[in-house]
Amino acid sequence: MSGQFGLRSWLDRFVNRIWYQSIQPWQLLLTPLSLVFGVVIKLRALSYRKGWSQSTDVAAPVIVVGNVTVGGSGKTPFVIWLAELFLAHGYRPGIVSRGYGGAATYWPQQVRIDSDPKVVGDEPILLALRTNCPVVVDPIRVRGAEALINQAGCDLIIADDGLQHYALQRDLEIGMVDGRRRFGNGWLLPAGPLREPVARLEKCDFIVAKGRARGREYLMKFADHELVPVSSDRPGQSPEVFAGTQVHAVTAIADAESFFVVLRRLGMDVIEHAYGDHQSLPREALNFGDQLPVVITEKDAVKCRHHADDNCWALRFSVVIADKLDQKLVNILESRKHG
Repeated sequence: MSGQFGLRSWLDRFVNRIWYQSIQPWQLLLTPLSLVFGVVIKLRALSYRKGWSQSTDVAAPVIVVGNVTVGGSGKTPFVIWLAELFLAHGYRPGIVSRGYGGAATYWPQQVRIDSDPKVVGDEPILLALRTNCPVVVDPIRVRGAEALINQAGCDLIIADDGLQHYALQRDLEIGMVDGRRRFGNGWLLPAGPLREPVARLEKCDFIVAKGRARGREYLMKFADHELVPVSSDRPGQSPEVFAGTQVHAVTAIADAESFFVVLRRLGMDVIEHAYGDHQSLPREALNFGDQLPVVITEKDAVKCRHHADDNCWALRFSVVIADKLDQKLVNILESRKHG
């Protein structure tokens, strides 16, 4: 892929590669900017702590899910798991998201399963598809949360990627960690991948780690993998049908390597095609002039459902979390509701 499409893909892969290796001498040129960024973070947190900046308590419990790194920690599948958990316990959860990558012109923006990912972003549509919960995108999370409560009747708000959005008060914070890549070189942006210092996670009520866990972290694993057609309602099938088969693996997520690793573990012979996080995947990004199957992520599938061919499949999975985290979360909210 050439032009701007290819350039952005190359830049995203390059930045992620240098963030997740030992810092190189030339990267030291960026460290003064990281130090300035760190000061800004501390001042912003202090402003909310002292009450100089307003933090709003909405009329429903709020669970914030977020991370201290840029992308790739499993927030979206965890939010799906969280919404399904509380639906099963009689709650009416609503999800508020920034809608990264979208270009909506008014807020809050209700997300439907047929929404345009160019307007609301790809992840919110996937959340709506998988959870059947009300989903709203709004850069002002308080406004989005209030819309979910007042217009959709939600009695629980899940704030996707909301750890740094202190304007919305929260009842529970859940920090997400990529168990394989961890925190990269340990530097704040732009020299490293950190939005906040790693110590920020210690203030979270729970820490969930994708793939590998340490210390007090709860291990999150993916299970029950299934391949579903992207452009039709045909039934899904087991990944075993492609075991030993060469496939084109195409993705535009922050940690493309994790997707390729999963497909190889499922027995596929993977030809890698990685693009920038949240990047659009036009028809030409899925066509290779051969008859080999094309496998993409569910998040990418919402951008491709209208132009993918019949041989394009999305990898769907469920989430399993250790140490009875589900019951602990339900117990906390129930005790606060009746306390």
